[in-house]
Amino acid sequence: MEAFELLYNRHRGPLYRYILRQVGDAATANDLFQGSWEKIIKASGSYRPSAPFRAWMYRIAHNHVMDHFRRTRPVSDLPPDEIEADNPAPEKQLLDQQRSSELRKAVKQLPAEQKDALLLKLEAGLDLQTIANVTGVNRETAKSRLRYAVGKLKKALREQQTESSDD
Repeated sequence: MEAFELLYNRHRGPLYRYILRQVGDAATANDLFQGSWEKIIKASGSYRPSAPFRAWMYRIAHNHVMDHFRRTRPVSDLPPDEIEADNPAPEKQLLDQQRSSELRKAVKQLPAEQKDALLLKLEAGLDLQTIANVTGVNRETAKSRLRYAVGKLKKALREQQTESSDD
């Protein structure tokens, strides 16, 4: 029980934020978060210690979220005050409110596969191979999805900057 509590305390924040950013609704995210942990507990017998726990855990959560998307349509907008991380990275603290809002909008516009890869990288801190394993694609596909996502975000932010400087 103590080992589970340690794992839960270590991973609950990043896992919850990953799910929240995927679904965009706190109530749904809470349900999926709890459901993910239930699935993790039920599947604990199949966990092989030779595999990284974090990748195994995110694979279960990812599959649970994808099952949710198959059953329902994603909820629309996420209020800006709910998207902020509990302990934002210094880079995120430097972004002003307008740029953060523009970035959130740009992330929402990404295709689902690119958004998923990006959030697994940014929220979960997973490496390319682990992202590939979690999403069920090869490493090069995961790398490509991240590259396209970053490119689209840069383009969207440049366009926003151009529009705001024209005003």
